Amino acid sequence: MDLNYNNIVMAQLNPLPGCVEKNAQKVMQSIKNAQKINSDLIIFPELTLMGYPIMDTIDRHPVIVEENVNWLKKIAEITDKTHAIVGFVEPRNGQIVGKRYYNAVAILGDGKIKGIVRKSLLPTYSEFNDYRYFEPSPVVGVQSGETLGDFGFAKIAQGEGLIDINGLKCAVVICEDGWNDKDFFSNPLYNFDPVEILAKAKPDVIINCSASPTRSKKEQLKHNLFSFTSKKYQIPIIYVNQVGAIDDISFDGSSRVYNSNGELIARGKSFEEDFIPINLETGGKIEPLTRGLEKTLTEQKVFSLDYEPDLERTYKTIIQGIRDYFGKNSLKRAVLGLSGGLDSSVCATLLTDALGAENVFGVSMPSVITSQESKDDAAQLAKNLRINFATAPIKEMVNTINEQLKPLFEKVEKDWNGNRHKNSYVQDNVQARSRANLLWGIANEFEATIPIATSDKSELYMGYATINGDMSGGFAPIADVPKTKLFALARWLNKNREVKNAIPEAIILKPPGAELAINPKTGKPLKAEEALMPYEFMDEVIWRIENKHESYQDMINSTFLYETKNNVTSDEKRAWLDKFYKRMSGALYKWSILPPSVIVEGRSINKNDYRQPITSGKIDYKGS
Repeated sequence: MDLNYNNIVMAQLNPLPGCVEKNAQKVMQSIKNAQKINSDLIIFPELTLMGYPIMDTIDRHPVIVEENVNWLKKIAEITDKTHAIVGFVEPRNGQIVGKRYYNAVAILGDGKIKGIVRKSLLPTYSEFNDYRYFEPSPVVGVQSGETLGDFGFAKIAQGEGLIDINGLKCAVVICEDGWNDKDFFSNPLYNFDPVEILAKAKPDVIINCSASPTRSKKEQLKHNLFSFTSKKYQIPIIYVNQVGAIDDISFDGSSRVYNSNGELIARGKSFEEDFIPINLETGGKIEPLTRGLEKTLTEQKVFSLDYEPDLERTYKTIIQGIRDYFGKNSLKRAVLGLSGGLDSSVCATLLTDALGAENVFGVSMPSVITSQESKDDAAQLAKNLRINFATAPIKEMVNTINEQLKPLFEKVEKDWNGNRHKNSYVQDNVQARSRANLLWGIANEFEATIPIATSDKSELYMGYATINGDMSGGFAPIADVPKTKLFALARWLNKNREVKNAIPEAIILKPPGAELAINPKTGKPLKAEEALMPYEFMDEVIWRIENKHESYQDMINSTFLYETKNNVTSDEKRAWLDKFYKRMSGALYKWSILPPSVIVEGRSINKNDYRQPITSGKIDYKGS
């Protein structure tokens, strides 16, 4: 194979779902740039023309599918010797059985649509739901011929599903089609492997057009899989991935090439659009991963409080999530409550980096319980970040609401014959909801502004958050970040931002607490760990459920990391686990109304990632 350095280009783009013309213009400009350097081939990610994920939009609004076909034809017209592989939604015209569309890529060249590859393996797990609107292709590899669809494909030289592009025999697969190797996965999800089928035809290269989101430990899986596959078949692999964020899902890009020995020889930027010329023999530029990820490529699946290797990826995932959610939805500014606590401080810092300090407004909303220390910490944080800041005490608002509630409660109690809670959370929630009213008021009054929900993953698991209170907002940046990782992220932010130590040390050292109630045992504001359990223990419970699917009894019989450092009695451990499962069961309905949030970890409670019936709170988690 004799290829020049510029013969192939990976085009790593950030599309906008449903905005076909805008996406098409990006594709056309990239093709023109590839033509300028005399490339033989430019490769785009999965569903580039339509944007991934498109979900049910194509079913409800089929006109955009027509548009993506029209633009595909226009893109084909500008191709010449430089061929292009472009992801799009293909209508199944004339078919009366099955779904209406294929998830497909088109091979374009010499002014024509030369062939199509359709996705065969359609994921329906986690955030993926391809089979809801796409039909799986029964045929693996490139399909061509004048009778296929409405496109009038040219007859092309091909064999066993390959396509010849200027002398290069290419096998093309789409995302999941490259993730089912039975020798790599102990339990492959599908009963055949498209890569195995195509490898028998001995292609010069396997091309994977992908839209693969970033998650904790995902880079480890991705690197090892593609390295394994290319070495197994002695065939180079080109993997072209989408970048950017769509609602809860963040794509890291990091497109790359592995040679036939399984060695990484080229890689694009992480979390940025990129135009990457590569050569199958000599490779190309290898852009660095986010700091720390290289250390995790051979890491075992164990719970650890050493979050350092994943903190830059976590940071960039959330920053991209905020920036794209605001930018793609024509939003500009964020308003949030600053309590002087860890959650709101980290959120404010992330929003400042994503949107600019001038577009962030922090509001301190003290109640009669709020300590002077918390007020001072909130003001100092705002000063350090150089964001807008105001103080709005909620005492009078709370008093007014209570004046309305007292006679109402008396009337309800009389008519319903009692049944009041022995331990009421009314006052806690009145405070939290009063604050949310102020933030929503600002958002409603000023253009392109939304309030921010500041709850973290650990407390959301426990339902330790108020609906229409601190959970209320248009976006939730840290809803998939456990508390122990949030502490580590705060320290990482203080070290790695241009302005060092923006989050006051007092905030990081302060035991978390909502300052909504007084602990009767201490006479001081109730701390979160007093109401719940130690965060280190709680976060390991979450990790064991999400990553190892352990049961209550498994955990009773296991030794937690927290137990190796602290004396925990068996009764205490059982009490914590009882509380965890009870509170988690009662929190399910809260998860269902969480605003859009960035998926960061390997598993989450984001409703696009995890679905459990709310009407399942009495599940027997303990077993028999």
